[in-house]
Amino acid sequence: MSSNYRRESPQVLIDFLMYHQTIRGHSPKTVSEYFLDLRMFFRFLALDRGLVDSDTPFDEIPIKDITIDVLRTVDRSDIFNFTSFLEQERVINPDSRTNCRVGLSKVSYSRKLSALRSFFDYLFVKTEQIDHNPMKTIGSPKAARREPKYLTMDEALSLLRAIDGPHKERDYCIITLFLVCGLRVSELVGLNLGSIRSDNSLKVLGKGNKERIVYLTQSCLDAINDYLAVRGEPSPKDKNALFLSQKHNRMSVDAVQAVVKKYILAAGLDPDEYSPHKLRHTAATMMLRNGVDVRTLQEVLGHENLSTTQIYTHIDNDGLRTAAAAHPLGTIKKPE
Repeated sequence: MSSNYRRESPQVLIDFLMYHQTIRGHSPKTVSEYFLDLRMFFRFLALDRGLVDSDTPFDEIPIKDITIDVLRTVDRSDIFNFTSFLEQERVINPDSRTNCRVGLSKVSYSRKLSALRSFFDYLFVKTEQIDHNPMKTIGSPKAARREPKYLTMDEALSLLRAIDGPHKERDYCIITLFLVCGLRVSELVGLNLGSIRSDNSLKVLGKGNKERIVYLTQSCLDAINDYLAVRGEPSPKDKNALFLSQKHNRMSVDAVQAVVKKYILAAGLDPDEYSPHKLRHTAATMMLRNGVDVRTLQEVLGHENLSTTQIYTHIDNDGLRTAAAAHPLGTIKKPE
């Protein structure tokens, strides 16, 4: 955990963040999001409790004085006041199209409430530092369902055909693994030479340091072998990394995202609409359309909850119509 957390946070928050990093095994990114969300609540609480001058700029409010004694006084009304603050007062970047200031999105709003729910559950259940949970009856707003964006087969083929240049074997392999295996970008950059197993599968390290096995198609094996033939000499510290940058180091997430954006543009697609994660959506959609059941797809994608995978079951109306038309009782006439 960054030393910035320790310098800025009271001990109770440091302990919570360390619990998620070491005991729950959450990624540094997840822990950082928890910190930022809870820091906002702590700043609100410091202002609400009169621990700072009322004219202190919100983003400069220190949170060291939010100790466990202060947190023991938090009740449902404080949570409601904070949600009102999020909905009405806390604003983010101005909307350049309308020149208006816009509030937090439902996703950001829900994430902050989720962080509070986890934090007070930790204080009440896990460590028993408080005698009541102010989040017990606080619900989250229902976010509108967003269907995942994905490439059509023709668009996916156009993307693969657009790959060229001095690193074409590497880049073709990267995009093939996204489109066929549905890897997350963090999973792809974490691949090592040893991740390729003798049974033609990949050992993938996913969210929460959970390993899973992804079996490779012939197209993936061909792409990997073509790349390995020209991979070159890695730097000593990254000798095991599968994908290397131009400087022979392990490729970063930003570098892979730049590669994908480059070929999205070259294929005549909108780079604002497509990203490595959208290529993952494409893989999931194509697998589902070609007969992979949703529970198997859950394992392939490394989703912890089936509900995350089920978003893909809402995107293929043509497939649903075809399934309905193919039912053997679909054309039977009513008995006389």
